Amino acid sequence: MKGPTRADAIAQGAERLAGSGVPEPERDARLLYRWAARIDGAALSAALGARAEDDELTQFEQAIVARMRRVPVAQITGEREFWGRRFAVTPDVLDPRPETETLIDAALAGPEPQRILDLGIGSGCILLTLLAEWRGATGAGVDISPAALDVARRNADRLNVADRATLILSDWFEAVEGRFDLIVSNPPYIAEAEIADLDPEVRLHEPIQALRAGADGLAAYREIIAGVRHHLAPEGRVLLEIGPGQADEVSTLLAAAGLRVQAVFRDLDARNRVISARF
Repeated sequence: MKGPTRADAIAQGAERLAGSGVPEPERDARLLYRWAARIDGAALSAALGARAEDDELTQFEQAIVARMRRVPVAQITGEREFWGRRFAVTPDVLDPRPETETLIDAALAGPEPQRILDLGIGSGCILLTLLAEWRGATGAGVDISPAALDVARRNADRLNVADRATLILSDWFEAVEGRFDLIVSNPPYIAEAEIADLDPEVRLHEPIQALRAGADGLAAYREIIAGVRHHLAPEGRVLLEIGPGQADEVSTLLAAAGLRVQAVFRDLDARNRVISARF
């Protein structure tokens, strides 16, 4: 057998990633090889000793070079798994993260709504997941970025929920009409002074407007909370993803607007991640 095996290629790729300071290089190398070879994890495990095909190595090399530049894996492969479904991802949207699944879990623990509003829809991972889980619900997703709405539209088609999802170009509530039983958002919550300390994957390759939130990281919450009164249906719920350490501050903003905090949900790392509130 001539040429490296798949295991050899993955090991060499992981070594190069490690040398570039990429965290979890072995995991990323394996994920990128799976993508390059177009096979799933079980099939790759069963064929690690097989010779690496030339086309696989070419694709894998391009992926390794991109990852060494700290391009996120999801942007290289073009997709990310979220709540058991695969979402298209581009540099125009945030990479759906496991901690955001905390919001999905919190939403599904409550009553099924008829109408859902997602503020700052991005890839659509929140709204479209909820529509896929709640077959009787309809929803609207807003974003200030036309490119982000294009990605959300692709994902709505991919999940077969496009007929129940209305996508709106809007600066928060600006172009939104009507009331909703559930309002959800994963807004920007990074303070200006913290931007420089973000990982290169985030700071260099994700949309800064989806991250930056003013001097104290609360600017988006202020705008969202100010508009909730005019768009939340009676007995409706608001679910907001928050950054670590923001629970008290966001709870104070909600209370000042007349909203009652029902619960604060923690993510898998035991960090406060989602606030649930209602009038």
